[in-house]
Amino acid sequence: MRTDGWRLAIGTFTRIPVPPPATVGRESARAAMLLGPAVMIVPTLIIGVLAQILVTMTDTPGLLGGALAIGMLAWLTRALHLDGLADTADALGSGRPATQALEIARRSDIGPFGVVVLVLTLVIQVIALGDLLDRGAGAGAVVIAVVTGRLAMMISCTPAFPAARPDGLGATVAGAVPTWAAWLTTLGWTLLFAGAVGRAHGSPAALATTVSIIGGILVGVVLARIARRRLGGITGDTLGASGELAMTTVLVLLVMT
Repeated sequence: MRTDGWRLAIGTFTRIPVPPPATVGRESARAAMLLGPAVMIVPTLIIGVLAQILVTMTDTPGLLGGALAIGMLAWLTRALHLDGLADTADALGSGRPATQALEIARRSDIGPFGVVVLVLTLVIQVIALGDLLDRGAGAGAVVIAVVTGRLAMMISCTPAFPAARPDGLGATVAGAVPTWAAWLTTLGWTLLFAGAVGRAHGSPAALATTVSIIGGILVGVVLARIARRRLGGITGDTLGASGELAMTTVLVLLVMT
């Protein structure tokens, strides 16, 4: 069905209730990853706007607004990508061969590497977003950061990154997205965000936005390359980790630029 891609994208990236796709195959997986950035626009914009209103119109400090917004994003995504980040950190940090590292990632518990990386990532996200909220730029920053995270995940599903194992989400989406489609989609979203920010705040802000998006995608893709080298390819966990690290990088670069 033509709606399978949308259903899979919404059901994978958010907790918004939708009917399950009639079939889950390469075609629907490709569509879902390409549509991933689009399905995040409205819910993340709502979260960002509410956080910005809270900080701007009350005495709420940006740090608290950032914490609430990041918490709502975790709720929206069922903390699925954060869980993937922790599992990936445990797997890569273990130093074990690929097969054993993948088994570590499958476990339901979180080890010391996962805890440290997860806590640091959340702390950085909250501090960075809090600063942007204090500047009045939090709403747009949330949308740009989250969409960039999904772009990094989409690029990690191009043929350059095979699946690390034959089952799971990684096996379904690995190599499903044509390279040209991934980069064309990335270019389109980058131009859209840079153009919107440029019209509202001028060329320097547009350049800062572009640099932040590129930086976030590079970090996400580097993690996918590390997963390919250490684990043999990508998994659902490494995709989630790529998205979270890309999002974090965007927020940090937006603060710095």
